[in-house]
Amino acid sequence: MTIISKLRAIGISALITVLVTSCAGPTAVPVNSSTLTGKVMVGYQGWFNAEGDGAGRGYNHWSPGGKRPGPGSIRVDLWPDMSELGPDERFPTDFIRADGTPAEVFSSYRRPTVLRHFQWMQDHAIDGVFLQRFAGSLTRGNSLAVNNAVLENVRAGAKRYGRTYALMYDLSGFAPGQPEVLIADWKKLLQDTRLTSDPAYLHHRGKPLVALWGCGNNDNKPRPTLEDWRKILTFLKNDPASGGVSIMLGIPSFWREQGRDTITDPKLHDVLKLADVISPWTPGRYRTPEAATQHAQATWQPDLAWCRAQGIDYLPVAFPGFSWFNMKGAPLNAIPRLQGRFFWSQVVAAKRIGAEMLYVAMFDEVDEGTAIFKVTNEPPVGPGASFVTYEGLPSDFYLRLTGAAGKVIRGEIPANDDLPDLVPTTSPVPASPQPSAASQKID
Repeated sequence: MTIISKLRAIGISALITVLVTSCAGPTAVPVNSSTLTGKVMVGYQGWFNAEGDGAGRGYNHWSPGGKRPGPGSIRVDLWPDMSELGPDERFPTDFIRADGTPAEVFSSYRRPTVLRHFQWMQDHAIDGVFLQRFAGSLTRGNSLAVNNAVLENVRAGAKRYGRTYALMYDLSGFAPGQPEVLIADWKKLLQDTRLTSDPAYLHHRGKPLVALWGCGNNDNKPRPTLEDWRKILTFLKNDPASGGVSIMLGIPSFWREQGRDTITDPKLHDVLKLADVISPWTPGRYRTPEAATQHAQATWQPDLAWCRAQGIDYLPVAFPGFSWFNMKGAPLNAIPRLQGRFFWSQVVAAKRIGAEMLYVAMFDEVDEGTAIFKVTNEPPVGPGASFVTYEGLPSDFYLRLTGAAGKVIRGEIPANDDLPDLVPTTSPVPASPQPSAASQKID
């Protein structure tokens, strides 16, 4: 007689059912993937590697050139909370923690880590992700293979933990005259993965949603021409075999009047009218809660009116703070988080101008200090160790706050200026000096 048979024989079959069910994995009600409306989506970079993870890219994005991270060789300003990760998810660095043990990092190439990230999303009621797919990697074999592996990790995470996801092509740095490269990649993805048939794949307006970022930016980087954009968008919307999708376009903040971060071209608005959703990029465009509120009133509100007149949905971007000291040498903690007050001011402002959806930048972006996932308040110490923390708040603070943002956008809780009660708070931390607007241009 087996152990289970013996247990059933003594009358505890109910316990067996509980144990078997608990071992079978999560059973949460999936997020409704039929619309972007009412959702708060987070950007998921998924670009972190580590020596020994199997990707063959060294410590990609942790350090310049993928070298082993250590003093003088680091490019992130936040340090991930590694306390929940298993032994096969931890990779050593040459940094030391306060207790004398080596500081460790993770790899997005390892599926257990990505699954864990999606579990955190489920735990905190975060709807899903826009997974970044970098157009510059589409012609580089190993980089493309890693992108594809991370995509499969994200698909597994979304399925297991009932989240939704959509692909976001990032076209920054993508040379003009190459629309066929992106088109060919999309065709192959559909052929190889049937991506848009995935029940977890996000739809909008009755069609699969594809996001493309970087249309109209004036930042002296290589960019597709407006005719390139038109060709890509027309294909994705109308091609009988591989089209038929809704389009979300990530664009610069001042697109409507074509100022500051935006190209000056009368054809830009015609291209934008091909989109179903537009999402102006705001990290670095304001630096205080008061400035965020003013930006929403002066920029988001007329943006939204323009979009409604054109039958286009409007997706504002909120970010929790910013720092790229280790990557760029800019001031550490350049845009302070103020224990969530900076982020929350944007959530409330978006709701008050009538936004019905929100994009949070980013889930895992420790490079530029915009991450909302679990980050430690005890980063590496010693010479060459300069990092930002969550100001003593719990490592899941911004996950909770992002989940609360979804409730605000859906009207489930009021859009109050004060942080919601469900988020623990501590004594305010004094604000760091603000840099001048000209000192930093952020993409």
